Amino acid sequence: MLRQPRETKGSDRKILMKTILLGARLAQLMGVAALCSTILTGADVKFERSPHQINVSIGGKPFTTYYFDPEVAKPYLMPLRTASGRIVTRDFPVRNDASKGDPKASAFEPHQRPLYFGHGDMDGLDFWQEPVFDHYYSDHGHQAYGHMVLKSVEQADSRGETAIVRARFTLDDPNNRVIAEETQSYTFGGDDRTRTIDCEFILYAIAGPLDIGDTKEGTFGIRLAPELSAPLGRMLNSDGAKGEKAIWGKPADWVDYEGVISGKRVGIAVFDSPSSFRHPTTWHARAYGLFAANPFGAREFTRDPSKDGSWTVPEGKSVTFRYRVLIHEGEFGAAEIAAAYSNYATQK
Repeated sequence: MLRQPRETKGSDRKILMKTILLGARLAQLMGVAALCSTILTGADVKFERSPHQINVSIGGKPFTTYYFDPEVAKPYLMPLRTASGRIVTRDFPVRNDASKGDPKASAFEPHQRPLYFGHGDMDGLDFWQEPVFDHYYSDHGHQAYGHMVLKSVEQADSRGETAIVRARFTLDDPNNRVIAEETQSYTFGGDDRTRTIDCEFILYAIAGPLDIGDTKEGTFGIRLAPELSAPLGRMLNSDGAKGEKAIWGKPADWVDYEGVISGKRVGIAVFDSPSSFRHPTTWHARAYGLFAANPFGAREFTRDPSKDGSWTVPEGKSVTFRYRVLIHEGEFGAAEIAAAYSNYATQK
């Protein structure tokens, strides 16, 4: 005798309905999680190459341009933008034209490009300031200028959410004698709130020892927009120090500048990698808008003649500097910057 299928009891139906509802809720949560993941996922980075520059876009929007013009003494990035497109760096010089600035202003400093690497004393030559602006300087003395010459772009790869460019330069004296070589590597990334540039600079002593002198004029520099400079902006470092007096010449893992541009709170932080030379670096960070990491200025920073921040790279050897630039907007407090630095520090 065949048994009839058992009729589902009321309690069984309740269990079944709960199971269905739970499954639907889980699916909904998974959908929200997937959506959030999509929002926070990094945006695609693209390069557009031309003879003397590489344009960088993130998420389909312009971010910066890497210039290596043979008529300019050093390569640089210009401008730097937030995720929404606000520009956080100064708008001059353009190539060798500083006419947008005011030569009478104490903070004019035409050689301070939006983002660059150079030092004021390498084998006695000045790679920080530039000869094209010499007529603006009243205190340069008789020091000769060096300049950089592109040797090759060794890599320019886009990998979806990140892209890397690496270029090699010679460091030349006024008579075009090569004193050293340098590679500059930039890895670009970003999401809805931030833009990042991982920077690596390596100096190679290929023509005898390379002497890097103690001077405050260096080394990894960014010149900020007026809105991030005093009295409008504010400065903070990883030890909680605020303002130029407490930050200038002091060692720290990171420094952050913050202000309001076009009605929105924005900021830019520089992280010093634990694997970078003389970590934690000292900072040539000024309230007027010069934002620089300089591990060579011990005597000038401390005003102690017994200190010596110089360094000699033996022939055939090299020295490496690594930093991350984090451009942020919206509410981005010290705790969030510290967490971002901790995440970066564990990667290097």
